[in-house]
Formats: sequence, C-alpha cells, structure tokens
Amino acid sequence: MPKRICLINGHPDPSPERFCHALTDAYQASAQEAGHIVDRLDVGAMEFGFLSSPQEFETKPPAVFDPVRTAMSEADHLVLIYPLWLGEIPAKTKAFFEHAASGEFFLATSANGAGWPSQRMKGKSARLIVTMGMPGFAYKLIFGAHSLKALEAGLLKISGFKPVRHTVFGGVQISEKSRLSMLEKTRTLGRAAR
Repeated sequence: MPKRICLINGHPDPSPERFCHALTDAYQASAQEAGHIVDRLDVGAMEFGFLSSPQEFETKPPAVFDPVRTAMSEADHLVLIYPLWLGEIPAKTKAFFEHAASGEFFLATSANGAGWPSQRMKGKSARLIVTMGMPGFAYKLIFGAHSLKALEAGLLKISGFKPVRHTVFGGVQISEKSRLSMLEKTRTLGRAAR
C-alpha cells in the first residue's frame, strides 16, 4: 500500500554536491517509483532564525514552516537525512525542528499543565539516516550513538513516532564504492517506505 512520506534533507548547506543531497535524491526517486507520495523538504534551502526564548517556542513558527507542518501532519512516515557535525545534528537542522515543533505541534500540554503531554505524531513511523566521516561502528561503540539516541527519544518517540529506525553511514569519504553501496541501501529503504 502506498505511503505518504515527509522526506527531510537535513544538510544545512544547499550545495548539490553534498552526499546527503544524493541520498535524499535516491530515497525520493525510489519511493516515487514504488508509488509512494513524497513531500520533500530541504533545510539548507530555507531561511529562518534560531529560537531564543520559551515564548518563541510556545507560539506558531514563521509562515515558511506552514508547508513543513502540513507535510509532517499528512505523512505516514518521516525520514530525516543529515550529517553528523561535532557529534551532533547540525545547529540549523535542530533549529528547523524547534520551529516545526513549536506551538504544541508535536506535543500538546493539558489545559491545566498537569499530566503527560499529548503525543501529536501518533500513528507515524520515522527513519533517521545519519552520515559521518568516522566509521559507523566507532560512533556506536565508542561514542554510544548519543546524538542519534537523543534525537530518537527526545524528539521523535516522545512525540508519538513509532517505530523509529535508524541507518548510520560511516566513513562516507573512504571510497566511491562504499558511497554507491550507501546509495543503493537508501534506494531500498525508499522503495519500501522505511
């Protein structure tokens, strides 16, 4: 059965030669060939600032996020492709999610503020695809994949996304052969809408 996918290219640099762009293109093309509907968002092509106060997080984001929130709310599946920078998700990509989630879009508090927030993204699945220069096993074994786990638990799972799966592509600069293999794995995920 075809799915509606919100595909986010989380690389903050809009330059087309970035590997995350190639992965996003591969996922999109194979998903569409398989009959899935893809709403693509490119963080690097968007202009927005950073949130700097709790009041900003409590209000609706700028109008540039209207199509973002529509794509997320209509999606069955969310895919985020991003590079690991200084052990974390890039600052602009994090700011993208802060804006998208603001105004209780991902989590809604109860009227009296007591109790667990309501998960607004229930019924949706997610996939995180992270690229990095270090070997993927080193990121998982030595660094504990801490930023990936934080994004999974602190943003996606708490908001209701389930299941949340991830793919780690390490050593992206090592060889053309390994990058081709990563692209093929991404195409396979796109065809299956996973």
